[in-house]
Amino acid sequence: MAGAESRRPPAPGEDVKPFTPEKTREIVMSLQQPAVFCNMVGDWPALHWNAKYLSAVLDGKTIQFRLGLKTVDLVPQFETRCNYVKATLEEFLAWSCGQPSCLSGPFSCYEYSKYWAYADYKYIARIFEDKPEIFQDIRWSDFGFPGRSGKESTLWIGSEGANTPCHLDSYGCNLVLQVQGRIPYEESSIFSKVNVANPDLKRFPEFRNTTAHVVTLSPGQVLLVPRHWWHYVESIDPITVSINSWIELDADHEARVEEAITRMLVCAIKSAENPGAGDVWLNPTEVEATSHEINLQYLNKAVSAYFKCQKASVSEQACSSSTGTEQRTSASRKRKKREVGCEPEGCRLLTHEFGFSSFKAEKLQKIPFGPHLIQVLPQPQETSSMGAVAVESDSRDLLHENEGGHFGKLHCTRKQLVMSNDCETPAHQMDSDSSPNASQTALSTNDLLDCLVNPHVINLVARLLLERTRV
Repeated sequence: MAGAESRRPPAPGEDVKPFTPEKTREIVMSLQQPAVFCNMVGDWPALHWNAKYLSAVLDGKTIQFRLGLKTVDLVPQFETRCNYVKATLEEFLAWSCGQPSCLSGPFSCYEYSKYWAYADYKYIARIFEDKPEIFQDIRWSDFGFPGRSGKESTLWIGSEGANTPCHLDSYGCNLVLQVQGRIPYEESSIFSKVNVANPDLKRFPEFRNTTAHVVTLSPGQVLLVPRHWWHYVESIDPITVSINSWIELDADHEARVEEAITRMLVCAIKSAENPGAGDVWLNPTEVEATSHEINLQYLNKAVSAYFKCQKASVSEQACSSSTGTEQRTSASRKRKKREVGCEPEGCRLLTHEFGFSSFKAEKLQKIPFGPHLIQVLPQPQETSSMGAVAVESDSRDLLHENEGGHFGKLHCTRKQLVMSNDCETPAHQMDSDSSPNASQTALSTNDLLDCLVNPHVINLVARLLLERTRV
């Protein structure tokens, strides 16, 4: 069984996993495409976290639900376009079942047939702060992240139709455990203008060229969403529950600097243009613009964190280099006793001496796809029209890789995972109204900002700024 060779024989009744924690972490940190882990969480108590169980555990505690219309529009239903109520899970379950008691409760103004409800992005450490023992029901240590539990995870509970617009996560990669139904999904600081469930192909003509990747994810499986893949998910079962955890990556520190630069530019220029119209250009998850002073503080903190990480990384490399020198000296003495050639041990030594990047590249070619790690493959072109897939399919999860532009559709738990590498243009640049061919008599502030906040420009500015600070 792949990855299990180094483990001790399992005790009677013990859950046998297909990969060791070390092997699983290696896969998570090196894989650059979405994949589904199977048979990894069979012994996790969190698999019993259906909505009814959680309602009993919360025992009348209220949480906030976001409500949106089930009608399909050409424009994404961002958070700022939704309504919000505070309710118990018991009230939510009663509403989703159409019980008469809902006629006077917090959901009384929202007919179930017309609205969906979504308790999204709930930090488990907060909603269960009085029950810390429940954190151990989630064991990310099985994926090679010791000490990570429910305390570092978020909970998502939704009704049929609950969704988050197409977006990418600025930081880290994402592990998503499906517990009940098809999952709702997480939000991010970067959103697409495209409503993938009903794309406006006149406004975004390039979207029709995307290729979908589809996979079915059942409860008990764990989805890996790599860094900077665009995705959209819609809950397709009456009740859905999922748990996720974002895994930090070294690249996150530079990404935070880039985000701080983008925030400063947008806030400064748009606030100067029209100080009282922040709701028009703000991120859908924000309620008001932050001041220049606060943005500058955020930038300085991001830069400080970057250099702190760099310093720690240099220290680790120094220790690793010292160990590597000893290994190379030992290997050199061994090679004097044999002819130079590609003996098995010699090949292993050479691979190690090439450094981590070569080791990682080699491992990437040996990802153990199979029944325990499902690879997400492209959907045939004739059936990959995003309009048809998103509207006619049971679920509407979309993944899109930022680097190379992959769109994909993810159908979870039967949830489908989708992505593609055909589209080279980011979603926010697909608007035909702002293309060079559009009849425009003058450049606008948005035209300037589109150029200034281009990822390539922001990355260059971040590097120049970090170089200036380093000096």
